[in-house]
Amino acid sequence: MFHTLAVPVIAAPMAGGASTPELVAAVSEAGGFGFLAAGYLTVEQLAEKIDQTSKLTGKPFGVNLFVPGTRPTADLSSYVDRVTACAEKIGAVPGDPRWDDDNYGAKLELVLALRVPVVSFTFGLPDADDVQRLKATGTTIVVTVTTPSEARQAQQIGADVLCVQGADAGAHRGTFTDDGISPGGGELYGTLAALTLVRNAVDLPVIATGGLMSGADVAAVLAAGAVAAQLGTAFLGCPEAGTAAAHREALAEGARRTALTRAFSGRPARGLVNRFLIEHTPHAPAAYPNVHHLTKPVRATGELEVMSLWAGTTYPLATTEPAADIVRRLHTELTDVVNSLARRFGRS
Repeated sequence: MFHTLAVPVIAAPMAGGASTPELVAAVSEAGGFGFLAAGYLTVEQLAEKIDQTSKLTGKPFGVNLFVPGTRPTADLSSYVDRVTACAEKIGAVPGDPRWDDDNYGAKLELVLALRVPVVSFTFGLPDADDVQRLKATGTTIVVTVTTPSEARQAQQIGADVLCVQGADAGAHRGTFTDDGISPGGGELYGTLAALTLVRNAVDLPVIATGGLMSGADVAAVLAAGAVAAQLGTAFLGCPEAGTAAAHREALAEGARRTALTRAFSGRPARGLVNRFLIEHTPHAPAAYPNVHHLTKPVRATGELEVMSLWAGTTYPLATTEPAADIVRRLHTELTDVVNSLARRFGRS
């Protein structure tokens, strides 16, 4: 599947609205590959997005599912008080800090019934029997991993491809478990380091993701053994993306640093530093998705200083070009790098 892409560039699934049918279709039509994000959607909403995307492109695209974790045991009472106080200041009401499975089972049945060409999983491993059910319909299985240990586990349950996520990536870390202590929920590896370690741990095709912005970045991970590069933040400024206006403005300004935090969702995620992140990161419990539901109404106000402004470390390099233009530019830059290296080493 990914070996044959005209342009070895994948648009990452970005839950919360950024991934739209228009964005996915534009990337796939330009020779890359797009992923729809199923996270936080109802089954009906996901079905509609898959249908819309299919009408916009005849090219293959994928769907990403969040694997539900166990119910957190952390005491949320003090954090609920902190978020409630913050919400009152801006005229919002905090949400119910409940646990749910993101309608995982029903979404799994939907992608099975629709025979989605590629299904990727984040936050953990699908059941091995479900992997076989998907494979029986011709679906390619991708699992997001952040360490060699996770890669080995994914290989054991029958994953076809691994998406290796480095610590530079924006939004949620794909770690299987959150240790509740370290900023990233566990071991942190840069993208190239993670890619190298995983390639030496398993014998599976790998996609690299995390802080990749240019054709030279794509060339670097291909040279390190990846079959394709997955980019998320690079597409947030596209007109096709569903990125909120305030988020777009903060990305365009390029003035904020990024940091990992559990403050918005209870799971480590990288975003632009704002007031909410600074004030609540030290107190946020490892309690996903409970914290996500708690803070959702606060984030939905559109107030810049309380929004989850997901972004990778290299976000200042992102552009506002249409998605297809980004894919074409990346292809040109990648080709230039390859040709330059060929000339340098006498293989032109």
